[in-house]
Amino acid sequence: MTMDATAGLPLQQVPFLTSVMQIEPQWIDYNGHLNMAYYNVLFDRAIDELWLQIGIGPEYMKTRGGSTFTAECHVRYLREIHLGDPVRVSILLVAADEKRMHTFEELRHATEGWLSATSENMTLHMDMAARKTAPFPPDIRSRIAALAEAHAAGPRPDGIGRKISMPAR
Repeated sequence: MTMDATAGLPLQQVPFLTSVMQIEPQWIDYNGHLNMAYYNVLFDRAIDELWLQIGIGPEYMKTRGGSTFTAECHVRYLREIHLGDPVRVSILLVAADEKRMHTFEELRHATEGWLSATSENMTLHMDMAARKTAPFPPDIRSRIAALAEAHAAGPRPDGIGRKISMPAR
């Protein structure tokens, strides 16, 4: 791993912390809170911020023909978010290999800090011409490896690897 591979990476932030995002009025459902589908929109926007830092955003797809697809997602809804609540997402790169990234995100109230939801994801790197999984290019792979190494040193939040099940009696 060279210094060039990690230049510009947000390594000082473990986990990666996104910009503050606002809840849009059309995302509020008849229960008066953020509809479950829009949690995924917020998590997706957060991932887009990290992907830009790694170098795998829209320009990467246009110029190099690669992109990412989400293969699996597990969302936990822990506390309601309402219109007017500013939110921020932290992203931990749990693990990565030549074709995959395992991430864990936490959606928190941006000023009060309480946890609203988590999302655990498996993301695949895609060759967009073939529409098949493919290894990351070496320069991108080294950036991902540097980020994974930095994130491995950080604390592990509750909920990683959790599965859906009925509570024990």
